[in-house]
Amino acid sequence: MSVFGNLVLSTVLFAVTLPSQAQAPGRAQAPAAIQTSGALIVVPAFGEVKQANDEARLTLMIEEQDKDKAAAASRVNQKMKQGADIVRREDPGATLKTRGYYTYPVYPEEQPQPRQSNRARQPASWRVGQYLEVTTTNLTGLPKMVAAAQRLLAVNSISFGLTDATLRKLDERRIAAAYENLTDRIASIARAMGRNASDALLDTVDFEASGAYAQAQDSAPKMAMRSAAMTEAAPVEEPSFEPGETTLQMRVVGKVRFK
Repeated sequence: MSVFGNLVLSTVLFAVTLPSQAQAPGRAQAPAAIQTSGALIVVPAFGEVKQANDEARLTLMIEEQDKDKAAAASRVNQKMKQGADIVRREDPGATLKTRGYYTYPVYPEEQPQPRQSNRARQPASWRVGQYLEVTTTNLTGLPKMVAAAQRLLAVNSISFGLTDATLRKLDERRIAAAYENLTDRIASIARAMGRNASDALLDTVDFEASGAYAQAQDSAPKMAMRSAAMTEAAPVEEPSFEPGETTLQMRVVGKVRFK
């Protein structure tokens, strides 16, 4: 056979075997399109609103110590009454509530004894105290009121938050923000799946309040500060307060089914 004949035969053999290699097992195939009709999609969403605090919750306290329990209690009673009167005079709109009246003995430090004694220990003195909770919306006059009350009482704690009326007004805004975020996310998911947002049918909407605005409060009174016995009411410089703001949050979960 001539050289030209060999060349023609080789060309024919290559043309025949080439398709068989393209169809060999294990060859990568083009992925089929994913069907999304009837798919149920769970979409979490989130919304929040912020509002400047409009309420202060102040805890004042008085504590006295004396060898005579009655004398210590009398001073506490007198100063608490005077302190409450000062708060009412400086802030007539404030809400006052007394709580946490306590009395307990204070024992001396134990000294080494040469022998055991069955005699009961006697208290060296008595410590008596009481707490006063003040709730006010007069944040402008708060420093002046606190400074006046500190002539007799000590500040145990202070926190800022929102009034019930403000919380009710913000609830509608919080729900609207969460639902808007839900619809935005549904539209984004539809585009990612190659679908139109109009093809999404909202099957279920579950609104769930997070409760993050509720601040946990300790039920037991804190003994962080103690007021010493005062012979006269000394003037106190006004403290500085920054009420800040509160963030209200809401989570919502929607179930979406595509046509």
